[in-house]
Amino acid sequence: MRKFFTALVVIPLGVVLVVFAVANRHLVTVSFDPFNSTDPSVAVTLPLFVVIIAVAIAGVVAGGCATWFRQRRWRRSARQHEADANAARAQLADLRASAVPPSGHDARRLPAPVGETSRA
Repeated sequence: MRKFFTALVVIPLGVVLVVFAVANRHLVTVSFDPFNSTDPSVAVTLPLFVVIIAVAIAGVVAGGCATWFRQRRWRRSARQHEADANAARAQLADLRASAVPPSGHDARRLPAPVGETSRA
């Protein structure tokens, strides 16, 4: 079922990207020289679809990094809470181990309080 949904998304996305690439295959010059636009010292000539897809990928990566850095506080808090829970579990295990009477002693149960009936 998972492969079906993956194919349901990936195949149409691939078709859209191929159609986009065919429709936008003319060359554009991307200049990295802000002072000389007629004859730039640093420029690259690529098909338009490559430029657009590269910018989209860069935007997704930048957004992912920004989100990851913003969530640093929550990840730190989750690690601290997990450490606290592990310490509490260890303390509970120690308390349970110390509450068990030694095997050589006669373990007697306390009588039920007056007014309560046994549910056993």
